[in-house]
Amino acid sequence: MSCRTLLGAVGAAAVLAACVAPLPYDQRVPKTATYRKVDAQWHDELASGAARIEQMPHLVRLTLADALFAADSAQPSDAGKAMLIKLGPALKELRDQRVVVASFTDSVSVGVEPPRRFPSTVPLTQARAAAVAGILREQGVRAEIVFISGLGDSHPVASDDTTEGRARNRRIEIDIVEAPA
Repeated sequence: MSCRTLLGAVGAAAVLAACVAPLPYDQRVPKTATYRKVDAQWHDELASGAARIEQMPHLVRLTLADALFAADSAQPSDAGKAMLIKLGPALKELRDQRVVVASFTDSVSVGVEPPRRFPSTVPLTQARAAAVAGILREQGVRAEIVFISGLGDSHPVASDDTTEGRARNRRIEIDIVEAPA
């Protein structure tokens, strides 16, 4: 085989390899029963883009858009509360999992409600995570499996320099973690 033929074959292989898009990570991991249950329960929310679900090894992550909370409150909006109430039945039968509610915000969300109540983004996100956890508990999710974390603006997923980026950074992530008791 000549050098020219070999280079042509290698080049063709490289072009073909570039044409095949890899599957997103959550499509390569087998879906658990928990994933399928939440997906069925939250079909409308997922289809509308108000929430996203991902399957990862040992956990299912639900990401709720910033519309869950009114801009000036640590309590969910009526629509946000309705989403969480609808999620409750999918989570209340959990036994060998833990539910971790993590709240995040952008770097300019300081001072909502009275500024003295939330002097920084961390107490704001702690209050929001606690509010979400409280609603889940009201729906029958066992209190001993629900944990909260308010992380403020410390884990952005987008730039805080744009309105769209700040909106993406304001989110709730609910991780359903495989963690036998």
